[in-house]
Amino acid sequence: MSANKILPGLGVHHLALRSSDFTRTLAFYEALGCRVVAAWNEAPKRIAMLDLGDDCRVEVFEGATEGKRDITGSAGEWFHFALRVDDPDLAYATAIAAGATSITAPKDVTLNSDPVMYVRLAFVAGPDGEVLEFFRQK
Repeated sequence: MSANKILPGLGVHHLALRSSDFTRTLAFYEALGCRVVAAWNEAPKRIAMLDLGDDCRVEVFEGATEGKRDITGSAGEWFHFALRVDDPDLAYATAIAAGATSITAPKDVTLNSDPVMYVRLAFVAGPDGEVLEFFRQK
């Protein structure tokens, strides 16, 4: 049963990511346990769809130019991708071992929200600087 009463069945199918090094990016996400479920085109315009494990997917596009990402961002830009995980510490360690850069080591946070949320989270930067959050609500 859909929680959305206006658009039943609405949910995340995939996020698209431009990659400056397609092979490196695929290897990174595969090291996190993601699985390629479809791929098409030939270099230098390859595309692959990776399943994160719950049928939510990341679509990786080859051919981006390397550059510095500004996480202060512009309106309309996604500035991080939060992944629900059972063990943020394991996800963080796995990502670091696969070549990610640490942004925030795993920590417990009390969000001053209504209602208050207790979470454990960690942040890393992936191969092209994409910011991933590993998130578990307690």
